[in-house]
Amino acid sequence: MLIAIDGPAASGKGTLARRLAVHFRLPHLDTGLLYRAVGAQCLVRGLLADETASADIARALNTDALNPDTLRTADIGEAASVVAARPAVRAALLELQRQFAAQTGGAVLDGRDIGTVICPQADAKLFVTATPEVRAQRRFRELEGRGEATSFGAVLEDIRKRDARDSGRASAPLVQAADAVTLDTTALGIEEAFAAALAQVQARAGR
Repeated sequence: MLIAIDGPAASGKGTLARRLAVHFRLPHLDTGLLYRAVGAQCLVRGLLADETASADIARALNTDALNPDTLRTADIGEAASVVAARPAVRAALLELQRQFAAQTGGAVLDGRDIGTVICPQADAKLFVTATPEVRAQRRFRELEGRGEATSFGAVLEDIRKRDARDSGRASAPLVQAADAVTLDTTALGIEEAFAAALAQVQARAGR
């Protein structure tokens, strides 16, 4: 079974993807980590403004070395949003994502273009969303919990900027697939959101 989950930043799609992967015993790929890893390397090398270099970094990315704990900072999130808007970077990571999705037995992938570009043939597609204010509050608590100095206002501004960049880019913009089910998590707790997501996946996949 192949499950595609899309949505804007801090909507809860990653949490739901991980929970669904555990439930169905499927491998999971947070595709956002790929772009965060590229963005992080661009930052370290001072190459964030260099589109050619960012594509080269994407092509040479070692997915086995990805460490989610070091890639969740606000600066890296912003860098990821920048490089993700570049067609050459997206093209460099496309086949890697499709190979992951093609595993025997299926997989769960979450990101911005899974149901529309990476896995248009997915058995179940979810588009997870929430209001910008709620998403900013979630991200603010996450960053605050890691000791990062920030403010709710700054996080909300960043969320809105990323939404505009993700939805407005020319290459694989964030858009809901025509056959995806919308799951608004604005007023839902984690367990409520998971129960709703599980019910939708089971219904869509006929399981």
